[in-house]
Amino acid sequence: MKKQFHVISTGRQSTEQVVAIASEIHLYVDAIHLREKTKTAKELGEMIESLLLHGVPKEKIVVNDRVDVAAVYGVKVQLAFHSLSVRQVKECFSSLSVGCSVHSLDEAKEAEHSGADFCIYGHVFPTASKRGVPPRGIEALAQIVNAVHIPVIAIGGIQPHHVPSVWEAGAAGIAVMSGVFFAEDPLREVKRYAQMIF
Repeated sequence: MKKQFHVISTGRQSTEQVVAIASEIHLYVDAIHLREKTKTAKELGEMIESLLLHGVPKEKIVVNDRVDVAAVYGVKVQLAFHSLSVRQVKECFSSLSVGCSVHSLDEAKEAEHSGADFCIYGHVFPTASKRGVPPRGIEALAQIVNAVHIPVIAIGGIQPHHVPSVWEAGAAGIAVMSGVFFAEDPLREVKRYAQMIF
């Protein structure tokens, strides 16, 4: 099975910047997560509409936290620790594809038990966004992968040269945030990662 490549917006760029980057790179990625904590539901909706207008397929769009926006636009949702529970969302929106951010073995098992379609686990490698917090590492990633049956997407400080070890751990994919959206040339960086996807 082909590994997945997810990219995640930073929440620190304008809608225009996010849409410009996403429309350029979407052919090389499997999912584009809109992690936009400060945007209103209306603003997120406008971002999704703009992405669709620029040719980004609906099935590649994932909204973080905002179940209402995901349900209205028929896109995926990614839940965090502060979000509604996977179980609550699945009970009300059974057809919605739901991902869940997890940080431990127990959380991964709970996500699967609650009906999550996939989980994102990290941070696996050192990352500037988690300064002073030790990375969980490849061995912990492998433990998570072996404990659940849903796809596990690795996140956190992943550089192209890290990708083979992530595959060896059994992860279903990788997720990259600043490494793409803050890159000087996002398309070039996405292609570097994409070369490691198989």
